[in-house]
Amino acid sequence: MTQDAQSFEVVANKKARFEYEIIETIEAGIVLKGTEVKSVRKRKVSINDAYAKIKNGEVFLVGMNIALYEMGNRFNHDPERERKLLLHHQEIKRLTGKLKEKGFTLIPLKVYFSRGKAKVLLGLGKGKAKHDKRHAIQKRDADRELRRALKYR
Repeated sequence: MTQDAQSFEVVANKKARFEYEIIETIEAGIVLKGTEVKSVRKRKVSINDAYAKIKNGEVFLVGMNIALYEMGNRFNHDPERERKLLLHHQEIKRLTGKLKEKGFTLIPLKVYFSRGKAKVLLGLGKGKAKHDKRHAIQKRDADRELRRALKYR
């Protein structure tokens, strides 16, 4: 068995760490329907344009696309529906205060299964300016050149 029986990663949002400076991360459960769980297990999910919002004291994931389950019939789910996230009340209150500050947003970093339950790793992030992104690209290129030079040494 190549993957850990306890948990495995389904999908990661690679652009999130490039677009946002992640201040902290929070693990939350996702409320899914039966056909959604089957599609997520088959890795037919996209979180690239997703974000989380707080509405009436509850946290919802917006923009997460879970493809229709091909074996599902009339009981199939809506691929773009808002999905409720499971967090403790104190965490929601703390996040509400943080999100009221200017520039902060909740971004899903990855979706995974932990002990059979679907989880999402949320990042509390602040959008990077254009010059910060350029600096990240320059640093990544310099590191790549350094690794390449050390490889042939």
